[in-house]
Amino acid sequence: MSVAQKTEKKSGGLGETVNVIVQALILALVIRTFLFQPFSIPSGSMRPTLLEGDYLFVTKWSYGYSRYSLPFSPNLFSGRIWGSTPERGDVAVFKFPPNPSLDYIKRVIGLPGDRIQMKGGQLHINGQPVPREKVGQIDNFDVTEVDRPVDVWRETLPNGVSYDTLDLTPNSIGDDTREFVVPEGHYFMMGDNRDNSTDSRFTVGFVPEDHLVGRANVIFFSIAEGASPLEIWKWPSLMRPSRLFNWVS
Repeated sequence: MSVAQKTEKKSGGLGETVNVIVQALILALVIRTFLFQPFSIPSGSMRPTLLEGDYLFVTKWSYGYSRYSLPFSPNLFSGRIWGSTPERGDVAVFKFPPNPSLDYIKRVIGLPGDRIQMKGGQLHINGQPVPREKVGQIDNFDVTEVDRPVDVWRETLPNGVSYDTLDLTPNSIGDDTREFVVPEGHYFMMGDNRDNSTDSRFTVGFVPEDHLVGRANVIFFSIAEGASPLEIWKWPSLMRPSRLFNWVS
């Protein structure tokens, strides 16, 4: 084989490798933009449903697509295309209205036109108290972030969706609120950790429909104490095997 043939072969091999890498990157971008987006839980606002260190997939097609479905949120179009309405009780990722560069994750509580209010720690929708029952206590710092037992209440929304909430502090500032009337094209979001959640009761406000990114579906990895998934040597002691591949509900 001549020197020219060897050079051509090396050049061809390098070109093929670059071509495969480019195709893989394009495929990954398409999947992330239109199908699934990985998301890590950054705070305790959704405890006990979601914990810091949970890594989950968000389905991008659940509510259709807006500018915020695309990387860097380019202002290419307004509103949503192929949009569908979120269901009450969905756990959804959305852009923080005061600063759309930030992703938040909360539960959809109020739909357009709803009247939402907290009274004595109980959620009210359209003037009706949402049924809830005390189902016990959790005494596990990894779940509650406090070194004491915490009351757990199970709420059941009007459409039948049930989930657990934490009551860290009775008579907290978020337990009694004014009545919020959800505008058209907006949603009212709340965290399951009711006394430790920045949500629509506070600075989040009403979430515009085009700020919705997608619905949280499945936890594919979970690790405690703020450890990185790349710190494989910590997996034996800090990984939460019981949370792997759990559906988010």
